[in-house]
Amino acid sequence: MAKIEHEQQTEELAEKVVAINRVSKTVKGGRIMKFSALVVVGDGKGTVGFGMGKSNEVPDAIRKGIEDAKKNLHKIALKGTTIPHEITGKFGAGAVLMRPAPEGTGVIAGGPVRAVIEMAGIKNIRTKSLRSNNPCNVVRATMAGLTALRTAEEVAALRGKTVKEI
Repeated sequence: MAKIEHEQQTEELAEKVVAINRVSKTVKGGRIMKFSALVVVGDGKGTVGFGMGKSNEVPDAIRKGIEDAKKNLHKIALKGTTIPHEITGKFGAGAVLMRPAPEGTGVIAGGPVRAVIEMAGIKNIRTKSLRSNNPCNVVRATMAGLTALRTAEEVAALRGKTVKEI
């Protein structure tokens, strides 16, 4: 879907830390330890983004991740409280299968996928994370799938037909 400008919607965004990783660099004097944080932000109404931040301290890494996520917001196509159609999002070795679910099903998703889905405001969905379990690749695959979603109205407009014809 459409990428959202940074200034348009920075208020009322909730954030969720998906993963914090300690990374090290070996130099002549020993090892330098830093922290990287993967953060997902969203408004619960179809807007979601993710970002990575790295710093010497965990709170600084999280803050940088939130700033990065706010710069990469995307609008997701929703159909009520679920997604319009089944889709598989792929990124690198990560793949996430997402299927729409009827009202009352809830969010059936694992860790990184659940964070993205909840921040987007999707209430009923079934997902399965395939192949990779690397949090960064799983989040990117989920975002790739969600941004590729299209409503029936959008498809009809592209084809020059009405929704009933499709």
